[in-house]
Amino acid sequence: MDVTFWGTRGSIASAGPQTQRYGGNTAAVQVTGSDGTIIVLDAGTGIREIAGTLPLNLRRIDIFLSHLHMDHIQGLGFFAPMFMPSLDVHLWGPPSATLDLRRRLTRYLSPPLFPIRLRDLASHVALHNAPDGSVRIGGLEVTAAEVIHPGPTVGYRIRENGASMAYIPDHEPALGNPSFPNRGAWTSGHELAKDVDLLIHDTQYFPDERKTRVGWGHSSTIEAAAFARQAGVRRLAAFHHDPVHDDAALDRVVAEVANAAAGIEVVGAREGATIQV
Repeated sequence: MDVTFWGTRGSIASAGPQTQRYGGNTAAVQVTGSDGTIIVLDAGTGIREIAGTLPLNLRRIDIFLSHLHMDHIQGLGFFAPMFMPSLDVHLWGPPSATLDLRRRLTRYLSPPLFPIRLRDLASHVALHNAPDGSVRIGGLEVTAAEVIHPGPTVGYRIRENGASMAYIPDHEPALGNPSFPNRGAWTSGHELAKDVDLLIHDTQYFPDERKTRVGWGHSSTIEAAAFARQAGVRRLAAFHHDPVHDDAALDRVVAEVANAAAGIEVVGAREGATIQV
């Protein structure tokens, strides 16, 4: 499977000279299976770029949302395939004990926040709770599990032909395990990431920034590296870049993660880059 980054930032950000190399769009990652199956992870502003890459004969696309914070859904209304009558769009998101996925998404896709309602989209939209276990989409097997981040949030593990990846973009594993990074089984997201070939993980803060943001749901460079080591991953993509970090700062983020994650290949997620898993 191929993994392509179309949006790598957290919160609201815009591309400019300071982000020419890493990009300024919010979270959206495309996973393409060997059989042509396409899965999109999150629907930040980066999802707009995916529309122009899709095959003309595509009949189904699945969008797996990690959570419903605005930076992860704000691209939905601007994703051209949502307006294609010939396309089946399957939206997956974390379950909630209070409101179903449709009612929660409708808060955004309706006036006054958006002029078009979810029910008025031209595509055939089906909504699902993130799988409690695993679900097969074409040749891809997708597993979801809750992770620590404010509000209902899940991470995803995807497998194909013996290869595996995990996507945990907003995550604070140190918050739930007082012994972190020890006692891996007690750590949020551990089973999702265990032994994967590629882990895409939150690396939003430098350690000094994280000290003043405990409970905000994000990881420092050192914590992301510790989580990757604990899970035994082979490759780590530093993701969910802080919008105040320019390219130079993100180079430092990647270097700091790599120094703390000995034996693991570390890359910085950049818009337009593809990793083969």
